[in-house]
Amino acid sequence: MVTMSAFEVLGPIMVGPSSSHTAGALRIALVARSLAPAPICHVDFVLYNSFSRTHLGHGTDRALVAGILGLGPADIRVRRSFELAREAGLGFTITEGGRDEGLHPNTVEIRMECEGGSSISVTGESLGGGRVRVSSIDGVRVSIAGNMPTIFVEHRDLPGVLAALTRTLSTANVNIATMSTFREERGGKAYTVFEVDEPVGARLLELLGATDHVEFATQVNVPGAAGASAPVESGLSFASGSQLLAACGARQLSIGELMRAREVELAGDAADLSPDAAMARVLEVMRSETTEAITRPKVSLGGLLGRQAADVASCGEGGLAGALLGTTLTRATAFAMATLERSATMGVIVAAPTAGSAGVVPGALLACAESTGAEDAAIRRALWNAAAVGALVSTNATVAGAEGGCQAEVGTASAMAASALVELLGGTPAQCLDAASLAIANTLGLVCDPVGGMVEFPCQARNAMGVACAMSSAQLALSGVGCPIPFDEVVDAMAAVGAALPATLRETAEGGLAATPTARGGCASCGACA
Repeated sequence: MVTMSAFEVLGPIMVGPSSSHTAGALRIALVARSLAPAPICHVDFVLYNSFSRTHLGHGTDRALVAGILGLGPADIRVRRSFELAREAGLGFTITEGGRDEGLHPNTVEIRMECEGGSSISVTGESLGGGRVRVSSIDGVRVSIAGNMPTIFVEHRDLPGVLAALTRTLSTANVNIATMSTFREERGGKAYTVFEVDEPVGARLLELLGATDHVEFATQVNVPGAAGASAPVESGLSFASGSQLLAACGARQLSIGELMRAREVELAGDAADLSPDAAMARVLEVMRSETTEAITRPKVSLGGLLGRQAADVASCGEGGLAGALLGTTLTRATAFAMATLERSATMGVIVAAPTAGSAGVVPGALLACAESTGAEDAAIRRALWNAAAVGALVSTNATVAGAEGGCQAEVGTASAMAASALVELLGGTPAQCLDAASLAIANTLGLVCDPVGGMVEFPCQARNAMGVACAMSSAQLALSGVGCPIPFDEVVDAMAAVGAALPATLRETAEGGLAATPTARGGCASCGACA
């Protein structure tokens, strides 16, 4: 079943430019920080694969340091993390580990030296859209995604230790959902990871830590994970497009209405914001990100962006729109481009579903809403719809450019926007998924080749293309022109195509436009990354 929250798809709200390489990297560092047994004195970040190739242009290094300092993904101080680390007396080094085909495309090993001489190494993977997973601790393979309250215990591999730990949890009336133990060698250092059904309190961690032969116990908080505090009833659950349509039909709800109802149950009573308030916050940030770069343009970190959105908007007002894109699509294009410009200056945006594709959903939806006079309630319902489509693609394929190319990013965003537009304009759930299918079909095979390793070009132009794809797909579906291939099969095809793409065309900046002589020459002379 789809387990993620809507706000793992329309989110995180973050400092740009990349959800995988900026927000995801920062979240991995936050998890590593929480696992350190003592305050951290020095940390070495070893970057692999796509992280190794593009970390300068994506601000990955700044984000990792920010996470170790405890900053959040939306904290504008992320861009100043190096300076803040020096002020805090934190030493750090960034090491490019190069390519390792045995590792996830977005992998970092975080080696921490702590006060008192202790140390710990945590390896994490950025899965796309800001979601992360811990894959090893001190070289011992684990798998921690944080979808449930998670306890991490370091102990000796001796008889009776596990029995004592489980007895402590039982006495505290904590139900164990899963338990996994990993060890280096018989009788040596071992780690046990408990996923539990109940919230974890400080007193419980203290009791676990006081158990014989236990070094320490801590709760693993993985930012961005759903961490559901309440189960979702079967009538609101779905694993595929066909199941989503069946659920909508059984409940007589739109896709957006069903996704909102699911989120209300998923959040339970533990959420800081109600689902409606959280979605209102998403809409607020989207309105800001789509307009700021038009009214107050700034030059991007890499120097490739700045004023493009304003130029498109002003040309549209000057009459060019009538001959080419039309008023609504011109405005949608400018909005989408403005979002990428804000992201590329390390401004705050909503990943939708990623930072590199963040302009498509708000660009298309807000321009259409302005044109039709749609109220905020209808826009929010359309955003719930977009979240459902993005969650299906995330679950059954990928939204990470490093895994599936730009088809996974802009292609998914176009599908989300197309479906949301259909709901906004009164279409049926089946028409929504038809529009989403057409959008993916027409971006299938799109490669991810960021020039200079930066989320600037061709990313901004592809967001402009994405809104055009979304709007044309929505109009086709609403006109009764459906997709002959079911949505689920289209998503499966996207996953297969993404797996077939060579690594050079999956966000490594080693192929496509990034490998052209002009791109390589410009990158060598720019100096922005330094």
